[in-house]
Amino acid sequence: MNRLFGTDGVRGVINNELTPELALKLGQAIGTLFGEGSRVLVGRDVRAGGEMIKYTVLAGLISSGVRVYDADLAPTPALQYVVKSQGFDGGVVITASHNPPEYNGIKVIDSDGIELPRDKERVVEEIYFTSRVHRVPWKLLLDSVRRYPYVNELYVKAVVSHVDKELISSRGFKVVVDPANSVGAITTPWVLRELGVKVVTVNGNLDPAFSGRPPEPTVETLENTAKIVREVSADFGVGHDGDADRSIFIDERGRIWWGDRTAAVLAKLIAEKHKDLPRRVFTAVSSSTIIEDVLKPMGIDVIWLPVGSVGISRKLVEMGGICGFEENGGFMYPLHHPVRDGAMTTALILQLLAEEKRSFSEILDELPYYHSVKTKIHMTRDKALKAVEAVKEAYSGYRQVTIDGVKVIGDDFWFLVRPSGTEPLLRIMIEAKTRDKVEELLDNIKSVVLEAIKK
Repeated sequence: MNRLFGTDGVRGVINNELTPELALKLGQAIGTLFGEGSRVLVGRDVRAGGEMIKYTVLAGLISSGVRVYDADLAPTPALQYVVKSQGFDGGVVITASHNPPEYNGIKVIDSDGIELPRDKERVVEEIYFTSRVHRVPWKLLLDSVRRYPYVNELYVKAVVSHVDKELISSRGFKVVVDPANSVGAITTPWVLRELGVKVVTVNGNLDPAFSGRPPEPTVETLENTAKIVREVSADFGVGHDGDADRSIFIDERGRIWWGDRTAAVLAKLIAEKHKDLPRRVFTAVSSSTIIEDVLKPMGIDVIWLPVGSVGISRKLVEMGGICGFEENGGFMYPLHHPVRDGAMTTALILQLLAEEKRSFSEILDELPYYHSVKTKIHMTRDKALKAVEAVKEAYSGYRQVTIDGVKVIGDDFWFLVRPSGTEPLLRIMIEAKTRDKVEELLDNIKSVVLEAIKK
């Protein structure tokens, strides 16, 4: 069967791959899944074409008899929290998350506030491709859309309730927030002000062109933000992606840390405060093996899963655990809501610093150190799959995790080679204890890959 959904939702270049026609038909299929009379909450980030796609999705939902509640601009985790906490039957978020500015997308949220499980995605796709949509008579189209301007306030109050407001406020923190000119600018500074934090916002105006920086928070895109953290003597900085469900942190020295590093210290915090939680964490194969180094001595099991937050969230709900996370900055705190949540993660970092009474850099410097590199090669998915098989064969003598691409683990290194689930790319991630080893591995992997895709 043809596929629409990728790793996380339906995405494409706006008005080219993701067209109003597709969005209308997909809205009808989503509405048919949820059913006539269901209550569905809809929101979007600031991306170009967001209103166009939102209104065409709304038309499809209304056609199928859904009662639509329009929240408009809100982060994905805010919509997800409110879908569950306020008893909606589902939700739709118009966003392409971290993708380049020319992309937009459609995420579908189930009644539990988590993206649809894969089996329900297949149902939506089957309805879409067979055009077996449900339509209601005209009398049921009256008063079909209701404004719902409460999402961001409900969300902010919930995030603040999970940390010690008085303790955090007493520390007099200063934090630089970089929401990438998108919806994180609405909520994360709000959360921090509620916690008595002085906020310095960078790239805080809502801009569909993402003129301040690209939507994906990386070492390269956050370089200027890191300089500002140092210049204003902030306690730390945080960079979000386009829909603010991810957070990449910058310590007070201006060093940018990947999400698996900050997740390791947060997992320790949560494990110590909530000893009743099952002693396990869930993470994608893209995370560093540093997680095992830090958490296994504490009796915490590391469960490796395929890349994609949906699978991690659902496994966290199914089995229970301390947290779930990804190296890209997605962190899931189950006592709030088991989905990636940029503002909640930021509040937890404040809780950590307030309790430890140490600088962020001191805490992070206790972690084992690895040199790392991340890169990508543009190619079709078919070629990417061939490249993965070639790498498996070339490194067959090492421990391998093959649930999503291939993760190869040696005594002093690990690397992951996998096809992207959202773009025509092969992603390569490498960590090793020396820079020379990283460069050697990168050269060897590229050689194997390029040779494989020639065939």
